[in-house]
Amino acid sequence: MVTVTKNNSSSKPLRVGLISLGCAKNLVDAEIMLGSLMKGGVEITNDASLADAVIINTCSFIDSAQEESVDTILESVELREANHRGQAVIVSGCLSQRFREELPKLMPEVDAFMGIDQVAQVGDIVGQAIANRAGKARDPKSEARSRKQKVVGRLNELEKNRDFTGHEKEESLRGSDKFGKTKTVLASKASLPGPLLDVTARPVFIPDFETPRFRLTPKHFAYLKIAEGCNHPCSFCIIPRMRGSHRSRTQADIVREARALIADGVKEINLISQDSTYYGLDLRPNHSRAISSPEKFAAATQSLAADATTICTLLRELNALKGDFWIRLLYTHPAHWTDELITTIAQCKKVARYVDIPLQHIHENMLERMRRETSQSYIVDLIRRIRAGIPGIALRTTFIVGFPGETEASFQALLDFIRETRFERLGVFTYSQEDGTLAGKMAGQIPDKVRQKRRELVMAAQHEIARRVSQSFVGREIKVVVEGEANAKQLQSANVSSWEHGLIRETSRPASQLKGTYLVARGEADAPDIDGRVYVRGKLPVGQFATVKIVGHTDYDLIAEPA
Repeated sequence: MVTVTKNNSSSKPLRVGLISLGCAKNLVDAEIMLGSLMKGGVEITNDASLADAVIINTCSFIDSAQEESVDTILESVELREANHRGQAVIVSGCLSQRFREELPKLMPEVDAFMGIDQVAQVGDIVGQAIANRAGKARDPKSEARSRKQKVVGRLNELEKNRDFTGHEKEESLRGSDKFGKTKTVLASKASLPGPLLDVTARPVFIPDFETPRFRLTPKHFAYLKIAEGCNHPCSFCIIPRMRGSHRSRTQADIVREARALIADGVKEINLISQDSTYYGLDLRPNHSRAISSPEKFAAATQSLAADATTICTLLRELNALKGDFWIRLLYTHPAHWTDELITTIAQCKKVARYVDIPLQHIHENMLERMRRETSQSYIVDLIRRIRAGIPGIALRTTFIVGFPGETEASFQALLDFIRETRFERLGVFTYSQEDGTLAGKMAGQIPDKVRQKRRELVMAAQHEIARRVSQSFVGREIKVVVEGEANAKQLQSANVSSWEHGLIRETSRPASQLKGTYLVARGEADAPDIDGRVYVRGKLPVGQFATVKIVGHTDYDLIAEPA
């Protein structure tokens, strides 16, 4: 929850609490909802007992994320029943998108379900949900907690038995012309007191500069969403069906927002989307979505007009803006890297020497089964070209272990590749069998115990690599952005996880080197929330850049003093 108050009227404003789960892209949606509510004179509160409505912005990326979302919804309903029975509970985000037809039946105690397209209209939905809540008969006994298992189990069953429409089947490949042309379904008043449903079947929304937004990140960094949706056919992923086809913002609009962020004191602009390297390709005339493979993507980029918008033109224009700031490129797809992008990053000094490039596997058979559209030889050559073309680059990637059909030999190939390549940053997922995906129905599902064991082996290998990477920084001076004073928990814990980046750190372990008072900072190789930190003993201005000298390291973090 977040506390901030804005009252545009003399009467008492509505109070709304918001809980956002999942990735940075979801966080931006939450920021848009808050901005829209505040523009309408709504007061945002972090005390759920005082809220007239509570919004849960959900994640449905993998099973564990989905369970967390259901948990949070039911906990919010329990609190509502115990403390504020007139309070409306509203569910937004990916869970609503994925199960838009089923959730109102499974969770009738929720007052409204809203989708991705509706984030900027959240004020109207909140008002209707509160009115809906007032008209409901309320049972004094809450059964929310006991119903979690039933709800989650039913959602999984619904996905297994889903009868896909023609264009949904096509979506598992590349998308079709029917996508984006579905209509919003809104529950009629006659259906009350059941939940309000306002979820577009296929999202088309993309924010722009004029979209109201209240940032939840610290003042010195921000996430800037450059596109929404995805066209890739990955067999393990449900995101295209939840988020829609790829759609880019105009370059001028993004640059306008970046300029405003810099003027507001932002020192790090994190560019995010489902596939940042595809940015701009959908803006070309008569574009086709069927260009996901490296060969088709390269041909499409070579045929672009001289003034066409691409991720390269965007990076160059952002780099030319006045000010001292970093541009961090997140969520790149290996199939869409070009020599021009490598050259652009090398030439743009404000673009952080950091690449987020999820590879998922290296074995040829696994890449084919995952439908990643990249081969082992292509990946090896791409990494060689990136490291040669951008000196000092830090490579971050993620892998999936325990994917259906992964043999001991194919897993060993992955383990050998990790040891040979020595990624500076690496996360790993155990495969999550997602209903509604091609991989979920594949033969050769791997037992959970085997999946977990393979994850442990990968993390053990990366642990040794991470220590050597950290050790290589000792004695060097680097530029960092200072986050604030480190608390005891930060100094003692190395436990960082993210739904999208996998398990980053294996265990929480005390860092005996860190005693006393430290500042916590990040270097170019450290993205917010998912990578390592630089702990600085000394005084430096918070929210600003500084140069520090690395004097030591832990397993994943660096220890420094002001240079």
